[in-house]
Amino acid sequence: MKLSRIALRSAVILTMATVALLGIAADTPSVTVKGYVLDSACAFTKDLAKPISKECAVSCAKAGSPLVILAEDGTIYWPIAGTTPATGQNDKLLPFAGIKATVTGKVYERGGSKAIVIEKITAQ
Repeated sequence: MKLSRIALRSAVILTMATVALLGIAADTPSVTVKGYVLDSACAFTKDLAKPISKECAVSCAKAGSPLVILAEDGTIYWPIAGTTPATGQNDKLLPFAGIKATVTGKVYERGGSKAIVIEKITAQ
């Protein structure tokens, strides 16, 4: 099968763009964030500095509310999967719900939001 010049050029450009994007993601440094793991709704609507209780955070997470990391500086980090198709991160965070944790991973920013792909998480 013979490719036209336009199709071949498009394939080369697409390949180069993909390699460049993968390279950018691979170059994202890991950072460490310390903070509370809590229910995302409470983090925003109640302006909490820390969770109400572990039981409350666990209850909300089990009801389907995404857990987030509320850093010591007040920044909220949305835990995301580093793979596609993406998967929810509540199962990984549930043991830490309602308590302070140290999270290491790659941080991504977009439109004022921050997300983290968790590589390691430990209780403080």
